[in-house]
Amino acid sequence: MHAAALPLTVTLAVLAAAVTHATWNAIAHGIKDQVLAFGLIGVGAIAVAVPLVIVFPLPLSACWPYLLASVVIHVFYNLLLMRSYRYGEFGQVYPLARGTSPLVVTVLAAVFAAERPTGLQVAGVLVVSAGLAALVLAGRRVASGSGSGSRSRAGRAALTAAVATGLTIAAYTTVDGLGVRRSGSAAGYIGWLMLLESLCVPAWALARRRHVLGGVPRRVLASGLLAGALSVLAYGLVLWAQTRGELAPIAALRETSVIFGAIIGTVVFHEPFGRWRIAATALVVAGVLLLNVS
Repeated sequence: MHAAALPLTVTLAVLAAAVTHATWNAIAHGIKDQVLAFGLIGVGAIAVAVPLVIVFPLPLSACWPYLLASVVIHVFYNLLLMRSYRYGEFGQVYPLARGTSPLVVTVLAAVFAAERPTGLQVAGVLVVSAGLAALVLAGRRVASGSGSGSRSRAGRAALTAAVATGLTIAAYTTVDGLGVRRSGSAAGYIGWLMLLESLCVPAWALARRRHVLGGVPRRVLASGLLAGALSVLAYGLVLWAQTRGELAPIAALRETSVIFGAIIGTVVFHEPFGRWRIAATALVVAGVLLLNVS
């Protein structure tokens, strides 16, 4: 079937998810110890997931293979995202990671969910691809202007990790889109998903950073836990939307978070933006809009 335009309520929910997602990722990037950051985020997510698991019905058995597969993919996603933020600038890594996924989701949705993109949506894929290419060029310009070989290598590592992160985003978006439709309870699905996948990173962080926990400032603890709660809200809104609309346009609309990420990167982290990144972001946004046109 061909993808249709999203209902207004779904569109607003996904846009809210985009803002929330950019915010919690900015908080994560702002905590310099990335293992500690994602450990705290996991604890915050668990704190929100537990009430969902208790209050809402257990998801139907048909969705559990998808849910468990998503847990595994999410673990790799978190590890790759940590690596991206360790080596790269937020204003470049975040748009690249998020902008990669709609291209792949469009293909996966067509193959596994029989959701066929329209001509305009195919055009959107091509425009997003051009925007991503411009982002890569922008990163090379920054690296070449730094005069540091080590910074150039770190930039390449960040870009590679960001693209790999985008692939995991596409994978779990598709898997969860199929799974939540079989769950019978979107809230129950997100609760169990976040509970199971969030247990892994805090356990790893505890093993790696146990010696620093006592000296962590309260501000860092609070911001990390808040980011975890926001991560559940952001993805919960997306999963709810996926029960009421096609996967590809929802995945694409969610990536308007690159706009908010770019703003945060410039305003909060004082990262240079420049004409190349402005043009790249504009292309990604234009492609996202095309992908959401019926």
